[in-house]
Amino acid sequence: MIGSCKLGFIFGSCLLLTLILCDTALGRAPQKQQPQKDQEETQEEVKVEDLPPPLLDQTEKVEDHHEKNNPSLEEQPSDSKCFRCCDNPMYQPMSMPMPMPQINITILKGEKGDRGERGLQGKYGKTGSIGARGHIGPKGQKGTMGAPGDRCKNHYAAFSVGRKKPLHSNDYYQTLIFDMEFVNLYGHFNMFTGKFYCYVPGIYFFSLNVHTWNQKETYLHIMKNDAEVVILYAQVSDRSIMQSQSLMLELQEQDEVWVRLFKGERENAIFSDEFDTYITFNGYLIKHNAEP
Repeated sequence: MIGSCKLGFIFGSCLLLTLILCDTALGRAPQKQQPQKDQEETQEEVKVEDLPPPLLDQTEKVEDHHEKNNPSLEEQPSDSKCFRCCDNPMYQPMSMPMPMPQINITILKGEKGDRGERGLQGKYGKTGSIGARGHIGPKGQKGTMGAPGDRCKNHYAAFSVGRKKPLHSNDYYQTLIFDMEFVNLYGHFNMFTGKFYCYVPGIYFFSLNVHTWNQKETYLHIMKNDAEVVILYAQVSDRSIMQSQSLMLELQEQDEVWVRLFKGERENAIFSDEFDTYITFNGYLIKHNAEP
């Protein structure tokens, strides 16, 4: 009996608790809807006319779908065309791709700038190896005639001298001195020393003419500087004759040419008198060294 009373009391308590919970749930439901309704009014409303054309088409599709799924909405009069997209769980806003700006590069390209200053010269590289010799090129055209050159400079040198006095040998060598001057161009032959001094280098011709003495020997040398070059010789004879010697010499500047009488080992002499000239010595330039 006591156990039955306890079970009845527990069952009654549970039933009472269930009723209290239900009333509480029913009483709170209108309170939660009221703030949500106020929140809908306070949030920013999106008008259909303000939407861009792609979103406008999407919005119309969402409204049709929303009216089909909720027929109760057709009975309720709508005060405005504004609605909240987030209220419909079926609506998913589409993200439209933003068009990327395109830039015309040809418009941005500027004009060609001025040429900059020349930079510093770099270091010299290593000398390369000598290349092979190239082929011989074609013969060029004949050039034009050049301007006339300077007047050719001629070089001259000449002399001709003679002696009227005879000469006998002595114990020493004697230089043959001349006392007559026929030609002495530019004074190259020195009458005092009896020597020809070369001032124009080149090739010269020399000749010596003497008259021998009866029963005496004739013995002379044509000298170049201090060297004997050629000899003029005549043996002892009963008759006196004319004797000559000639040669060509290549002389350099300051060379000397002269005639020497041999010393008196034997009777040596050349003949001449005051009335005629028997002894002559001549020389002249044939070719200058500068000429081709």
